[in-house]
Amino acid sequence: MSQDQSETPQRTLSHPSTAAIVVAAGKGVRAGQPVPKQFAPWRGKPVVRHSVEALARAGVAPILVVIPEGAEDMAAHTLDGIPGVIFTNGGETRQESVRLGLEVLVGSAPELVLIHDAARPVLPPAVIDRLVDALASRSGAIPVLPVVDSLAHAECEHATELMGAPARREDLRRVQTPQAFRFEDILAAHRAWEGPTTAGDDAQVAQASGIQIALVEGDEALHKLTFAADFATHNATGAPPIRVGTGYDVHRLEEGEELWLCGVRIEHTHGLSGHSDADVAIHALVDAMLGAVGRGDIGQHFPPSDPQWKGAASDRFLAHAGKLVAEAGYALGNADVTIICEAPKIGPHRDAMRTRLAEILAVDPSLISVKATTTEKLGFTGRSEGIACQAAVSLVRL
Repeated sequence: MSQDQSETPQRTLSHPSTAAIVVAAGKGVRAGQPVPKQFAPWRGKPVVRHSVEALARAGVAPILVVIPEGAEDMAAHTLDGIPGVIFTNGGETRQESVRLGLEVLVGSAPELVLIHDAARPVLPPAVIDRLVDALASRSGAIPVLPVVDSLAHAECEHATELMGAPARREDLRRVQTPQAFRFEDILAAHRAWEGPTTAGDDAQVAQASGIQIALVEGDEALHKLTFAADFATHNATGAPPIRVGTGYDVHRLEEGEELWLCGVRIEHTHGLSGHSDADVAIHALVDAMLGAVGRGDIGQHFPPSDPQWKGAASDRFLAHAGKLVAEAGYALGNADVTIICEAPKIGPHRDAMRTRLAEILAVDPSLISVKATTTEKLGFTGRSEGIACQAAVSLVRL
């Protein structure tokens, strides 16, 4: 369980047979993040994790997260430890992604379903309660907010926009998610949808099918992250905008041991010896990340004297370091890993190593560099007695 979940007890919904679909299949390019915005860090954790944790705490299950094709490992790592989470790939449009998600939930046979945009990370429990309560008398309900600004229609004349007739703001509402429906009704509505290629939201699909939609009070906290400025938060503690750290580690090469480097198993005559899987590259990277946020070294968090870490996969250590970095209010700017050995050749495995490190840290592989060098037959690495690694990282303030 994540730390947030262990500190916040699960609540009980007024209607227990409630599932959720979290739509996280978009590219999110306008947000200017190195990964799709739903997986980008925001306030100490990936965007999508915030709302999924909120749904889990509310007692919603299952929670189906619709993700882009090829993002399965990143999504699984991002939402690791949250109960009731399942995944499916999305379609070409949001409407198609939701329909595909609904089809997956058919086997679970929920009575109600909440459909939420992953880009709205703050999900107040009171909004969930209001939506579920509204379905006691309606087949659909959506959270809305009043329009406070004056409104006007825009008219175009000779490529110039001019103010047209005023619009009555009293008649208009700002629509948010999650949107709540009786499952069978919204499933039928999506199956029957023949409207535009892209539906504005699920309420539009439901209304086209004749479903009456109740309006419940939304929350300003349900703001949708869209642009790069939405990710630019100010740190009141005065923490520096950039931090750097370095790490260095060495392990012996021995016969009969497996060789793991950067989370990738490599066939070789010898493997590295150590209390865990002795992944010298990950160990150096962990120390670099811990050092950058002033959290000591790997031995303080995973003591070699503790039997629970005997033979442990080092990806657990790296995931922990990534969590501590996020909790400190930072995200990985870049990581540079240099493996020092005579053999094996690192080049054939470099891309797989970068990909694996990126998966563990839930970042884009472009932020990870893995390279290798020799010591020209000098020293213990030159005699193939062991492998050394040095790592450097930069962290940027969230």
